[in-house]
Amino acid sequence: MFPLFDPTFVLLIPALLLGLWAQAKVQGAFAAYSQVPSRRGVRACDVARAIMNRFGLSGIPVERVPGNLTDHYDPRSKVLRLSEGVYSSTSLAAIGIAAHEVGHAIQDAEDYAPIRVRNAIVPVASLTSWLAFPLFFIGLLMRTPFLMDLGILFFLGVIVFHLVTLPVEFDASARALRLLADTGTLDMDEIGGARAVLRAAALTYVAAAVMAVAQLFRLLLLRGMVGGRRD
Repeated sequence: MFPLFDPTFVLLIPALLLGLWAQAKVQGAFAAYSQVPSRRGVRACDVARAIMNRFGLSGIPVERVPGNLTDHYDPRSKVLRLSEGVYSSTSLAAIGIAAHEVGHAIQDAEDYAPIRVRNAIVPVASLTSWLAFPLFFIGLLMRTPFLMDLGILFFLGVIVFHLVTLPVEFDASARALRLLADTGTLDMDEIGGARAVLRAAALTYVAAAVMAVAQLFRLLLLRGMVGGRRD
């Protein structure tokens, strides 16, 4: 079998470090720009409401949700939810985040292909991510290549989800910055603050995708080691 320290774990260290760095960047950018109020003093929730109304999305409510940076658009219930620190804030960070979530609502309304794909595979990805590692490591312990292969196959669903998520998030941020500039919500010298927060947030999705790919290589390496020993 393998020693107590799994040598393949070192493959995950760069991805782990990237994830920690991305989280630090998000927290740092949000902390910095949440202290910078916009010149017009408009609340993030009102910015979200005004932009959605402009796109004919007046039927989508803007709700306050508990937690820190728990902001999201729910495509199933057609609700845009802003966290407590964002909802009533007039900061550049809050306005940027609110506009980003509005970007998702507009993607949904316009049938943006990547978000349709992501929404469609969410249930499958949730199931496969829950099954992939138990199947693989049961197969590893029992020396059953079929279970290991099945675990790897299921984990590919997780990889697809992360890869589809990247264009969805990047596009939502690009839409947000354009809308904030086009509507005059933020002046051009203020856009940089919102951009810094959204770029930092995008890094977390990149880090998650890198981690998933690193995990896949790790599983393939373990599978190869078992296959080699069986031969």
